[in-house]
Amino acid sequence: MRKALAWLSLAAMASAVLLGCGNNGTSSTSTEGSGSTTSESQEFKVALLTPSEVSDAGWSAMAYDGLKAIESDLGARIDHQVAKDSQIKSAMRAYAQKGYNLVFGHGFEYNEPGVEVAADFPDTIFVSSSGSKTAKNAGAIRFYLEQSFYIAGAFAAKMSKTGVVGMVGGPEVPSIKSTFKAFRAGALAANPSVKVLEVFTGENDDIAKAKQAAQSEIGQKADVLIHQANSAAQGVFDACKEAGVYALGANLNQNDNESGVVLASALIQAKPAFLELAKRVKEKKFDGDVVTLGMDSGAIDFVLNPGLEAKVPKDVLDYIKKLQEDVKSGKVVVAKDKF
Repeated sequence: MRKALAWLSLAAMASAVLLGCGNNGTSSTSTEGSGSTTSESQEFKVALLTPSEVSDAGWSAMAYDGLKAIESDLGARIDHQVAKDSQIKSAMRAYAQKGYNLVFGHGFEYNEPGVEVAADFPDTIFVSSSGSKTAKNAGAIRFYLEQSFYIAGAFAAKMSKTGVVGMVGGPEVPSIKSTFKAFRAGALAANPSVKVLEVFTGENDDIAKAKQAAQSEIGQKADVLIHQANSAAQGVFDACKEAGVYALGANLNQNDNESGVVLASALIQAKPAFLELAKRVKEKKFDGDVVTLGMDSGAIDFVLNPGLEAKVPKDVLDYIKKLQEDVKSGKVVVAKDKF
């Protein structure tokens, strides 16, 4: 309990924004922390594995922001690469063999491989964003994103003029399915007669597939759509713009997307959590565990687009403000899957 409370307190305190920049994903990007004068053997080295390019303005981008914060605040040498499926264990092993102290895998799919590889490399810590498996040198950060997706679902239902809202996902993995369940629950709580559509494309970076999925839902009268599609989200936004309907951002604040149709974003503030975990690892205080971070810690939020707020009726604004307060305080408990 003391570990979790420490995480929550420190996550709430951290709020500075350090913007990262993407690489091409086919080769790793490595930089030495500014001001570091230690030898390579003494360097604090941190690697990040993501399922998509860090230029996706969403899921992978927010993790890279956290990595850059570790570089600037802790003077770490950092490296990043995109790793999927069979590439995951190989990438983890390669970093461990190079003496990396911490390897982040940003997604549920990195949890089990991390625990498996950890057994062979006791001096390297492996942490995933999502998952429940742990070891002495492996654990997970569980972002309670379901809370903001629940609010997003309620908001979508309140804003819909057709009574139909939609969700477009990439791979059908447990973490995404759990957030979609929360979105559906929030929508039905706000409007029991609303129809909620759901499509998975199976891809994180196929913009065309995401656009087709969104167009299919729009064709079924959906007029507010949310995504969990990483870089492919642009396809959802483009389809919404062309059809004259609204979209909701996810994971990162996507309210300023060039499409001009993102009404609000259900987001994660990952930097504080990444930075705090890296500090624990550097100070050799890490002990494999899973820490859940939600709205009460400041790690999760639902943010309206100030540029489009005038489009939202006052009664809807009041409803969402109250719902946010109730979720944050625990008065409304949002269900989340165990995985």
